[in-house]
Amino acid sequence: MLVHPWDAATDEEWRTWLAEHNFGQLIAPGSRGGDEGDGRDLPIVVATHFVFDGASTVWLHLARPNPIWPLLEEHPRALLCVIDDYVYAPSAWQALPGTPPELGIPTSYYTTVQMECDVRIIDDPAEKAVLLNRQLGQLEPGSGRVPVSSVDDPDRRQLPGIRGIELTVTGVRAKVKYAGSKEPDHRREIADRLAERGGRSDAAARAHLLRRLDQQSS
Repeated sequence: MLVHPWDAATDEEWRTWLAEHNFGQLIAPGSRGGDEGDGRDLPIVVATHFVFDGASTVWLHLARPNPIWPLLEEHPRALLCVIDDYVYAPSAWQALPGTPPELGIPTSYYTTVQMECDVRIIDDPAEKAVLLNRQLGQLEPGSGRVPVSSVDDPDRRQLPGIRGIELTVTGVRAKVKYAGSKEPDHRREIADRLAERGGRSDAAARAHLLRRLDQQSS
């Protein structure tokens, strides 16, 4: 991933953002021995919820039939990619002040965190129950769902249908791209455009743009 200096996220910045995001894509490299073009020569990508401890460990679980397992068993490394707060910035917004708006170069604004991880597969029933309870505690706190049990039914019978994963983060690439290379007045103008448009992630993108602008100005 290309990260220009003005788009690079600080350690505190990406950790704070990731604390509010718990859905991403787990990507396992390697090949399943297929021929080029049949899909089996490509990485496996799985969309999944996860729990991040805020430091260096991630937990998640997947169904036992998932095709990702052979790749992780052969090579216990993976990339967890999270992306959100993305918007399209039209040509006219991007045109430098005083230049024809029809000659502007459109782009995308977004935040993404890519975590390189060592993989540990969890098959022990008791440890899987702990993992699921950790996820429930974050994803639906106070919901009333009884704690997952490795000894009581129906959980005891259902646990063999999943496998857990513990990811140890060994490296992070994080990008916060919101017009960081543009002059302050131009960035404020773009912030006004985002507020006026009011699309799906425009408010979040505008908040990132203005926060980073304020930090650079202080």
